[in-house]
Amino acid sequence: MSENLSGNAGTAGKRRRGFNWLLLIPPVLFLAFAGVLLMGLWREAPDELPSALAGRTAPALELPPLDGLGVPAPGPDALTADGIKLVNFWASWCGPCRAEHPTLEAMAEAGVPIIGVNYKDQPEDALGFLRELGNPFTAVGVDAAGRAGIDWGIYGLPETFVIDADGKVLLRHPGPITRAVYETRFQPLLGVALD
Repeated sequence: MSENLSGNAGTAGKRRRGFNWLLLIPPVLFLAFAGVLLMGLWREAPDELPSALAGRTAPALELPPLDGLGVPAPGPDALTADGIKLVNFWASWCGPCRAEHPTLEAMAEAGVPIIGVNYKDQPEDALGFLRELGNPFTAVGVDAAGRAGIDWGIYGLPETFVIDADGKVLLRHPGPITRAVYETRFQPLLGVALD
């Protein structure tokens, strides 16, 4: 009897187990995730998120002024004024906003109207920023709560929009405007060369 038990145990140990298909789940999930990342890298503009506003009428910009600056807040007709203009969302706490500021100054000197939207900032910090670096804006509105940023679909700062005379969004540019970015993306729309 003891022989029979040991014989059955040996047969059970030699029995083949079936393949556990659950072991394939982690590698398949990894490959799917890697595929999504690769598709993102191969996009035409991988750093840029799509804008729902492109080709549409820009949201209204009726904001309070930045008190103490001496320029008005954008009024109800600011986006439909003659010619092409920019709307630039910025803040004093934004490092890339500081980096793009010389280009904004050059654009303003070349006659490009720029409407500034001070986004979730302290008024005294925003004033200090513009006093230190200069004010390229024809109008500045304060978006303290970020409501305008939501309406415009802001992902981060700075973000700049090119608006035509009908108030339609021609271009959305996320990130700082450098001279190279200006020459490739903005100059064809504005027709203004920078010095």
